[in-house]
Amino acid sequence: MRGIITTWFEEKGFGFIKDENGENRYFHVIKVANPELIKKDASVTFEPGTNNKGLSAFAVKVEPESKHIFIAGERLKITSIKSFVVYSEEQPADGKIDKENAVLSVGLLMNSIRPKAEKKEGEMRTVKKTGRDHLPG
Repeated sequence: MRGIITTWFEEKGFGFIKDENGENRYFHVIKVANPELIKKDASVTFEPGTNNKGLSAFAVKVEPESKHIFIAGERLKITSIKSFVVYSEEQPADGKIDKENAVLSVGLLMNSIRPKAEKKEGEMRTVKKTGRDHLPG
């Protein structure tokens, strides 16, 4: 079964998991395979059970945070990005996100999310970009 740690009392060694059915389950640190990863809002897998106080979880395994990010639909392993540069570039104000080039443009992304102001023909704006070893040409 899957769930999310909703409460964790580190000093007491126990907490609660909200399972996929929306029910709260007690768990104790000794029932966790990787206790160093325990934290609030962490995803877990576990075996459901009961104890004398109600629903419980045992054989709990905290899922490590993802080592991947998604940029322009591409899955990139974070550790494969050895270095990056931040640079500014002038772009047309009505520019689109370049899905062929995995360079994250926060300005263009935000422009795709929030309502656009009225565009003026030929208007330019400065966009900060982060790229993997990319130098503007």
